[in-house]
Amino acid sequence: MALILASKKCELREILLKNKPDEMLKISSKGTVPVLQFTDKVLDESLDIISWAMNSPTSNIHIYSNTEESLSLDLIHLFDSQFKYHLDRYKYSSRYGVDPKNHQEECKAILENLEDKIDPQPWIFGKEVSLLDISILPFIRQCKIADPDWFFAQSFGRVIDLLNYFENSDLFIQAMQKYELWDPNKNNGKIFP
Repeated sequence: MALILASKKCELREILLKNKPDEMLKISSKGTVPVLQFTDKVLDESLDIISWAMNSPTSNIHIYSNTEESLSLDLIHLFDSQFKYHLDRYKYSSRYGVDPKNHQEECKAILENLEDKIDPQPWIFGKEVSLLDISILPFIRQCKIADPDWFFAQSFGRVIDLLNYFENSDLFIQAMQKYELWDPNKNNGKIFP
């Protein structure tokens, strides 16, 4: 989404995480996505890629006020650390050998806290999407996917409305396009966006 908003072009190589290509593991031994390869460096953290993309002037994203920036950085850190930690253990409890309900409740507490801080119109800070929106909404979407019935039964209505708006936005639809799996023998990467 950051690449789209910043009008950055790249070659997209769609992969299956259960069948990671050697070419990917050679540039990033972590074996996670996304990975952005330059001629002189590799970025393999989502926030690093977002920061790189947003370093160019763009009119497609909300520019923060000082108050918004502080709130945004705090929330991005919270979702990238604590929320992600609990979300992984909620979604993949058997992998971690934990009780998913405890981690589901931790996710719920964070989402209820977010509910008290936002008033989407339609994005968190108004009419334009922000770095905060694209940084935390994918995590919230994953929480919803883990148990939609539970998610929609919760009392964080503004968070749910924001997520619904996000999932129906042109930005989300464009970013979630499905591509043919990349085959290094065919060199069939697609130029994106």
